[in-house]
Amino acid sequence: MSDAPRTSGMTRLRNYFLTGFIVCAPLAITAYIAWSFVGWVDSWVKPYIPARYSPDTYLPFPVPGFGLIVALVLITLIGFMTANIVGRAIVNFGERLLGRMPLVRGIYGSLKQIFQTVLSNKGDMFRQVGLVEYPRKGVWSLVFVASEKETEINQKLDHAGDPTIAVFMPCTPNPTTGFLMYVPKSDIVLLDMTIEDGARLIVSAGLVAPEVKPKMVTMNGQPIDGDLANPPLGGLIAEGAQPARKSRTASSRPNK
Repeated sequence: MSDAPRTSGMTRLRNYFLTGFIVCAPLAITAYIAWSFVGWVDSWVKPYIPARYSPDTYLPFPVPGFGLIVALVLITLIGFMTANIVGRAIVNFGERLLGRMPLVRGIYGSLKQIFQTVLSNKGDMFRQVGLVEYPRKGVWSLVFVASEKETEINQKLDHAGDPTIAVFMPCTPNPTTGFLMYVPKSDIVLLDMTIEDGARLIVSAGLVAPEVKPKMVTMNGQPIDGDLANPPLGGLIAEGAQPARKSRTASSRPNK
């Protein structure tokens, strides 16, 4: 009889600890990553700041984040200068110099194209999440589907009515690395989850799955996408549900 309250008390303490760990662990990891990033930027920028402009010279302790603030200001000023004619001419001159360097021009051109695609042109980013049978039949891998473009690869591999699409299969738990594959569109199972939900699913190794929202379909089975406002009564049913049967009252039954 004396073991039951003790077991119950230990179970509650364990649950309290797990609850506190679930709350504190993401906060601690986020703070650590943010602090490490600030320290990394400071270690690169602060050595180039003159001592008379650095607050570390006048204070008995270093000021974290000052190098990050200086870097943000400088990047903004460079962007402002590049927007006008003089700044654009300077950038073009520097790019022409880099273009004459055999090894550097390839690295610079690739990095510039990646950053322009990710930060500037949102239409060229991954647009959907899908599934592809890999590495064998019956085993499915999560992929990010890129936009359809006309490239040399498409000209060589496309079939009539079934274009070849570039997909990126990220690795778990680091979605920044993975494999680039070109597969027929018919071999891709497109999903409704967003790119952010797919990234969370990969980082968590399948533990954090997005919530599945039931789709609404019409009586003839056609799915309806988007928000619904004041749908007609009885005109819509949830996907997978059976339409309600009409009830017959006693007065409508035939008399025997």
